[in-house]
Amino acid sequence: MLYEDKRNFFRMLVNAEAQLVILDSEAGRKIDGVCRDLSATGMAIEIDEPLEVSTQVKVRIDATNNSVPALDALATVVRCSEVEDQEYLLGLEVLEIN
Repeated sequence: MLYEDKRNFFRMLVNAEAQLVILDSEAGRKIDGVCRDLSATGMAIEIDEPLEVSTQVKVRIDATNNSVPALDALATVVRCSEVEDQEYLLGLEVLEIN
């Protein structure tokens, strides 16, 4: 039996610096992280503290190339898993790209 990826959008590995701004209970707090992969509907970001599922965040990923604009998006945390001691991988669903 062949594994078939059910995703509708191509995921791109990026490993770019990302900044999250919390929009819920701790509104305005900023967290730095690294965007590990990105698609049209979601992204995976590695940070050094856990975030609750359903937390809304603003995400900014600066482009490494001047010809590409920075990505600003509104997203919701749909998954948070500890990958190493004090290292967490967030699964974010993109709600809106600005």
